Amino acid sequence: MNIYAYLPLYLGLTRGIFEIFFFLNLEMVRGKIQMKRIEKATSRQVTFSKRRNGLLKKAYELSVLCDAEVAVIIFSQKGRVYEFSSSDMQKTIERYHKYIKEAQTDKPEMERYTRQLRLEAENMARKIELLEVSQRKLLGQSLGSCSVEELLEVESQLERSLRNIRARKGHLFKEQMEQLKAKERFLREENAKLSAKVIHHSKIFTARHES
Repeated sequence: MNIYAYLPLYLGLTRGIFEIFFFLNLEMVRGKIQMKRIEKATSRQVTFSKRRNGLLKKAYELSVLCDAEVAVIIFSQKGRVYEFSSSDMQKTIERYHKYIKEAQTDKPEMERYTRQLRLEAENMARKIELLEVSQRKLLGQSLGSCSVEELLEVESQLERSLRNIRARKGHLFKEQMEQLKAKERFLREENAKLSAKVIHHSKIFTARHES
């Protein structure tokens, strides 16, 4: 076996493992960046330059990859301006102002629509609550706070419900009786037919024996 043939593979794996440990150690040393103002001026300037370039690069990539109209304006602490625009910066700004104006114009309408939905939801919640209270009363629950008039109304509702139940029950009984009677008539007719067939066959059998 030629061990030198596996030497490039071994070196590649060794290099990969070394790079992994290197970056892991680097991240451990760096730690998490705290989101607060950098006090040291030189460090703040270096971070600003790096992050600014990264932001402008990402804006360019977003405009190219996603065919988006992107504009970025950055003012440094000293007042210097850095910008990027995938098209014309002034046209993009005008488009933004137009969008804001239209959104502000539509805002009252959206607020009225939102208020209407909120009122409808509140009315629906009240109706559901009243139905639940009425249901509990009909079931004989939560009657302690009811007045005489409310109890009479509950009693009247129960009597109406009882009448409707009895009427429905009577209707169902009547339908069942009619179905049973129809079935009885059908069975009698079938029985008559079978009896007629038996008599007919009996007569034929007797006539043959007598002859």
